[in-house]
Amino acid sequence: MPSKRTARIAALTVAAVCSTVSAVVLTAPAHADTVHIHDIQGTTRISPLAGQKVTDVTGVVTGVRTYGSSKGFWFQDPDADADPATSEGVFVFTSSAPKVAVGDSVTVTATVSEYVPGGTSSGNQSVTELTKPTVTVLSSGNAVPAATVVGARSVPDVYTADGDTAAAGSVNGLPLLPKKYALDYYESLEGMNVRVADARVVTATDPYSELWVTVKPGEHDNRRGGTVYGAYTSQNTGRLQIQSLGATADFPTANVGDELSGTTAGPLDYNQFGGYTLVANELGTLEKGGLERETTQKQSRDELAVATYNVENLDPGDGTFAAHASAIVNNLRSPDVVSLEEIQDNNGAKDDGTVAADQTVTKLIDAIVAAGGPKYDWRSIDPVNDQDGGEPGGNIRQVFLFNPQRVSFTDRAGGDSTTAVGVTKVHGKAALTVSPGRIDPANVAWKSSRKPLAGEFVFRGRTVFVIANHFASKGGDQGLTSQFQPPARSSETQRHLQATAVNSFVEDVLKTQKNADVIALGDINDFEFSGTAKLLEGDGALWSAIKSLPKSERYTYDYQGNSQVLDQILVSPSIRRDCDVEYDSVHINAEFSDQISDHDPQVLRFRP
Repeated sequence: MPSKRTARIAALTVAAVCSTVSAVVLTAPAHADTVHIHDIQGTTRISPLAGQKVTDVTGVVTGVRTYGSSKGFWFQDPDADADPATSEGVFVFTSSAPKVAVGDSVTVTATVSEYVPGGTSSGNQSVTELTKPTVTVLSSGNAVPAATVVGARSVPDVYTADGDTAAAGSVNGLPLLPKKYALDYYESLEGMNVRVADARVVTATDPYSELWVTVKPGEHDNRRGGTVYGAYTSQNTGRLQIQSLGATADFPTANVGDELSGTTAGPLDYNQFGGYTLVANELGTLEKGGLERETTQKQSRDELAVATYNVENLDPGDGTFAAHASAIVNNLRSPDVVSLEEIQDNNGAKDDGTVAADQTVTKLIDAIVAAGGPKYDWRSIDPVNDQDGGEPGGNIRQVFLFNPQRVSFTDRAGGDSTTAVGVTKVHGKAALTVSPGRIDPANVAWKSSRKPLAGEFVFRGRTVFVIANHFASKGGDQGLTSQFQPPARSSETQRHLQATAVNSFVEDVLKTQKNADVIALGDINDFEFSGTAKLLEGDGALWSAIKSLPKSERYTYDYQGNSQVLDQILVSPSIRRDCDVEYDSVHINAEFSDQISDHDPQVLRFRP
């Protein structure tokens, strides 16, 4: 999966789209000459006055945004109506720094618009805004309308209704039911002054001065303070993104399990990077939870330790080699075999035809030795230039590191970027035709994506087949707060093809040798309960070993407040049945603001 940084940069290239959504036709209020904010917001996600000009709308300024491309201010009517579905606040887009202050009582004459963060193609919900405004300040220093408390009691447990199939699954035209559905509840507060209290951090502060909290402390929580995502039908409704209206230098640097104690308050916005967001003009005090990085158990003499680790676009120019080496040596305890994902070529993102990655790998191996680890050997296959996706010019690929003092690699010549590895029988047992080799590289399943790398290892006289994977990312999927419910997961179509191809190869191995030891591992970019995982496991050919952990411990990645599984190690029946298997998701990155990768490494130990 691409890094949050890469996804964010890509998203920023999308032009801002301001559009009037016309799929829903609603009746304007009876007394259009006295329009209030709640009349503009209406009882669905789309304003009944979209595209119309409104005059002298009154309210008190609750927040001012003077930075970025969406400059403007929020204001709120202190005299609320009796309908909980109608928001009393709205954003006024001024394009330049607004000349109002919090506490100003104002009137606004403007055009009602529906702005879709990220553009209409993103599938995001729209934000009701007032554009091309004429603003009159009536008085200053007024009391700001009291912030609405967002908490465990107010947010429903059910996430959302399914969208209207007649409108392509959109929820835009459905009436808001804020007491029944969490997304409706948040939408009913769009633009209003809201607050949370004593909120636990469930995604660490990122480079853009954002973090995620939960307002439901007991919702699918785990021992490290996160909120675990365990099923498509069981969303964590208490998640809420926090940004700051103040200087980002003052934004707290938080890890998962920390707490914003006291009150965090400000207008409730909606953006393309996570949906509903409390843009705080008052931040709670950060109370550290003391989260520490984990260290796995060292393998015994007769245990084989195999790991997978996405090192996030590692190239020779990065300053993270010593940190990655320390993680492999000290936190992973120097596994016998390490499958690395996102190893870039020798000059990183420079797109000049370079595909070799020997300098990248050698620099990491040297750093591991300097950290006190073994002198790893390595195997890989260089990709065809610019054919495997990832950061343009980076030519990411999977690489096997292995400790030659503990395990040997069986080399069979002929493997290259376009030659498919096959399975044959040697002395009555399965063997690869080339080692290392790539699985079916011409298959459409691997178009613009990383091809699996298969290798044959020997440990204590027993052959173990290892397949290193990095499946297609989730880029292009609709967000959890999309207007389309349930959101479309378009990216999984390719992952399903990839999972089917890998499973077919594993089946070939097992048909040749029923009791063969096979491990398929890597950044699968999908959940352990997903259709991708089911296809990869097939009819018992593989089993995802992370499912040996309690559900609250199944996560390798933290995204938008959800601790979730993307990285997996799957094993064949002989390993699951005959070996003493131990699995560990080693939490050293995903929960921390100073992460060196956005993925946590995974380790499997077993006695062949």
